[in-house]
Amino acid sequence: MSSSALTHPDRSSAPVPAAAQRIAVVIPCFRVGGHAADVVAAMPECVERIYAVDDACPDHSGKTLQASVGDPRLRVLFHETNQGVGGAVVTGYRQALADGFDIVVKVDGDGQMDPALIPMFVAPLLSGEADYAKGNRFHDLEALAQMPRVRLFGNAVLSFMAKVSSGYWDVFDPTNGYTAIHAEALARLPLDKLSRRYFFETDMLFRLGTIGAVVEDVPMHARYADETSNLHIRRILVPFLAGHTRNFAKRLFYRYVLRDFSIASVELFFGLALLAFGLVHGLGHWIDGLRTGIANPVGTVVVTALSLLMGLQLVLAFLSWDMRAVPRRPLQRFRLRKQHLSLE
Repeated sequence: MSSSALTHPDRSSAPVPAAAQRIAVVIPCFRVGGHAADVVAAMPECVERIYAVDDACPDHSGKTLQASVGDPRLRVLFHETNQGVGGAVVTGYRQALADGFDIVVKVDGDGQMDPALIPMFVAPLLSGEADYAKGNRFHDLEALAQMPRVRLFGNAVLSFMAKVSSGYWDVFDPTNGYTAIHAEALARLPLDKLSRRYFFETDMLFRLGTIGAVVEDVPMHARYADETSNLHIRRILVPFLAGHTRNFAKRLFYRYVLRDFSIASVELFFGLALLAFGLVHGLGHWIDGLRTGIANPVGTVVVTALSLLMGLQLVLAFLSWDMRAVPRRPLQRFRLRKQHLSLE
């Protein structure tokens, strides 16, 4: 099947013919056993190049692939030192950009992601509806029964934190590593700043938000067999919380101070100020009343209550604004408009 066979009806007029889009796949390889060879063997014909990145794997995954896989599309890249899953993917991204590919799909080498789903992931990019597509394992409630309970709960918590820190309130399952990105968005990302470890996929969402990329969820099923996941919720929960807090603060500064000081900015900062004042004022007088045994005057209680209520209302108004500010216009459109103007 050629890439032209992936053309889908476009509700918003496809900006570029599907046949013009070159698709590459990046597979980070670290302790994936024999699964990586099976993943490469299952790649659909629409994929023109397969980059397998051996991240200083102690099992020598890269050399094993070179010796056992005869697919001419395969190119193995080697790291001298382990850089983490993010570092391996970034290496593949850089090479795909250098080789002129239009869409880059990332598939793990452990066999949990079915390569047959690649046409579904590239479809919104081919049609110009999105800049980045990511898997979501939470659409099918029946399929969730296959997911370990600890992972199910952990992903729900991490998904909420990702919504807050990235600003993509309409996406879920942020740690899902099955993704596809258009070169127009990839070229704008600060690849050197992306997290190199397990926070990589979540950090990608934050970085995509800073450039205004459109992100779309793709429903999928995960396959759980004899592979071993290196992602342990208890071990990564605290580092993820720290990363989300840092990204959330950056996002608020970039979006509501540096690039655009709007009514939402006023709602946020006045709301936080009133909440802080109400808490400090109320707690201070409450503690003082406990110490002295003298009840606080009605005016003190009213000031505290009004500060908290007004602050909460302003923060909720800001959140409503923020949820409506999710990027809706793909970056591909700007490139095409520029090309159109240059032709004129």
